[in-house]
Amino acid sequence: MDNIDKKILNILQDKGRITNAELASKIGLSPPPVLERVRKLEKSGTIKKYSAVVDPKKINKGTLTLVAISLSLHQEKAIEEFIETIKEWHEVLECYHVTGDDDYILKVAVKDIESYENFLMHKLVRLPGVSKIRTSIVLSTIKDNSKILVE
Repeated sequence: MDNIDKKILNILQDKGRITNAELASKIGLSPPPVLERVRKLEKSGTIKKYSAVVDPKKINKGTLTLVAISLSLHQEKAIEEFIETIKEWHEVLECYHVTGDDDYILKVAVKDIESYENFLMHKLVRLPGVSKIRTSIVLSTIKDNSKILVE
């Protein structure tokens, strides 16, 4: 990856809908080689996807929680079952396997506290092998950025 690829990645993270002509102009190259580079970055998996960033409050999912989960069973089958179930739940935006006192951290978006309680009581606590659940309710978001500076 050279400096041109890095510039392309930084620009596309800010403006995913930029036209190839505009991107080429910002990079200082003609459109065909820029398009070729973008396609190579996509094909290699460096660019995973393009998406719209939606305001959760505007779609009635304004309550965010961070949920720390500890498992009592650390057997392969139990872990695979946990992961597959979590992937199916639309309330779970992100799931991280972590070190420390907990095994997983989930970012969950729901309508309100009542909806979270329903999610907790009817889904999370019923997962086999879950030994501990700790919830932190997000009061406000200080920084919300998925851009990774490519240097």
